[in-house]
Amino acid sequence: QVQFSESGGGMVQVGGFLRLSCAVTDLSFVYRDMAWFRQGPGKPREFVALIAPDNSRRQYADAVKGRFTISRDNYKNMVYLEMNSLKPEDTAIYYCNRRPPMDGWGQGTQVTVSS
Repeated sequence: QVQFSESGGGMVQVGGFLRLSCAVTDLSFVYRDMAWFRQGPGKPREFVALIAPDNSRRQYADAVKGRFTISRDNYKNMVYLEMNSLKPEDTAIYYCNRRPPMDGWGQGTQVTVSS
């Protein structure tokens, strides 16, 4: 059974920093593209960042490019998202999942950026 457990969210001021973590239960983790997604208030869920199984490729949504960094640890089955220079529009619930995503999302972790 595949499971995702996100953590590390919180409330920060504009310009602040957060590091999100995602623990993944998935026997095929080391072979999967992994990604972060987010859902802001009243908005649909959207793609944020992707990382290839061997860290050879990363992709970012234009809105976060240059500010966010995705990484992974294949020994620990973990995915991370470092978020710098946070803006109010980054306020959302953040989720990790495969890319393309599968059914069965985690609970997500709330990020709130206050001005």
